[in-house]
Amino acid sequence: MQDSFAQRSFTAISGQTEPAEDLGEDAQGAEARNGLRHAASLSMTKVADGLIDPKLVLSWLLTALGAPAAFAGALVPIREAGALLPQILLAGWVQRMRYRKWAWVAGSAGQGLAAAAIALAAMTLEGTAAGFAVAGALAVLALCRAACSVSFKDILGKTVGKSRRGSVTGLAGSVSAAGVILFSLLLMSGLFQSRGVVIGAIFLAALLWAGAATLFSTLEEEPSTPNGDSAAQFKVLKDNPVLWRFILTRGLLVSTALAPPYLVILSQREGDAALGKLGALVLASATASFLSSYVWGRMADWSSRIVLMGCGAVGALSMLAAIGAAQMGLATTAWAMPVVLFILMIAYHGVRQGRSTYLVDMAPEDNRAAYAAVSNTVIGVILLGAGALGGGAAILGPQITLALFAAMALAAVVVGHGLPEVEMRGEDREPDD
Repeated sequence: MQDSFAQRSFTAISGQTEPAEDLGEDAQGAEARNGLRHAASLSMTKVADGLIDPKLVLSWLLTALGAPAAFAGALVPIREAGALLPQILLAGWVQRMRYRKWAWVAGSAGQGLAAAAIALAAMTLEGTAAGFAVAGALAVLALCRAACSVSFKDILGKTVGKSRRGSVTGLAGSVSAAGVILFSLLLMSGLFQSRGVVIGAIFLAALLWAGAATLFSTLEEEPSTPNGDSAAQFKVLKDNPVLWRFILTRGLLVSTALAPPYLVILSQREGDAALGKLGALVLASATASFLSSYVWGRMADWSSRIVLMGCGAVGALSMLAAIGAAQMGLATTAWAMPVVLFILMIAYHGVRQGRSTYLVDMAPEDNRAAYAAVSNTVIGVILLGAGALGGGAAILGPQITLALFAAMALAAVVVGHGLPEVEMRGEDREPDD
């Protein structure tokens, strides 16, 4: 009865009724149960991510604790680069494991402990000491996040078949977004902005990461053949034009992640409450995720390449619309920037779904962790470079910066057009020239 319920639920989520041909017999039998565990675990970690968002929650918390502004400015780079750059070193460790789920379990548990440390620091420290403690704990959290990221695609590929993976991760994005939407509305309402409530939210994030680790530990994973060599991970780039093109496409699409703060800058009015403005960003992102993640996931199962191209185009158009609104004097109206920001975040969440599904479906089974690690490490470098480039352009104003990011997104459409199809319907197709 339990398996029957799991199978019916998984069929409803994925829309697939036939066994996954790319999985072994045992993995096929456990696919429905594993798919639901993936969806539930990811939902918990994504809610935790929203509750501890460095762009909103931690920045506000450090300000409330009297930490110097430099610490708040360092939070996002610490989180993003810290989660990407170590992956090349972690990939060898993951590939030497027979059961790779334990890397994800350790990473999720570690994020929970780091979140708890942030909350404890906020309860006991003030000023510069609080800044150092929170930044240090966030660095540990980012490292643990890297372990989850580098192992997850390999685990997903072993336990959930093609044409189902995007649906599973997309569902988690939409389900978790509902919780983040509620949190952002509470923050924006003015009723729940005290330090104690924010610290309580961070403690809740710690519990969610711990719960996700516990659930993920029950995943039914078949053993892998240990083959890790961290010094040799970059060999996957040799004579691999598809991986190079994918990395370039994904690198150009980081513009959709870097652009939102500049839309917020355009929308600023003198006297606006900082928390309200940042809360609007989180609300726009969470609402876009709630409405689009599952849809993007299903579309990525059909063609993740087309999802990447389409999201690049939508992202570029939204950035150009923001520039147009600013030119017409509409940027500070109550509706213009929130609408544009919502559309941009829909594109951003589509990029996340498309790139994840494409990489898992493209990578050879025994090299998924290496592909993920190399891709994420290179993207970490690109992200730092693009962020620095955007910061330099920001001296000329947010409109110039958005124009630069729009050009990057349009270039991603052109580069992505040359990617081969990797989903079921395109298995026999050659790359488009």
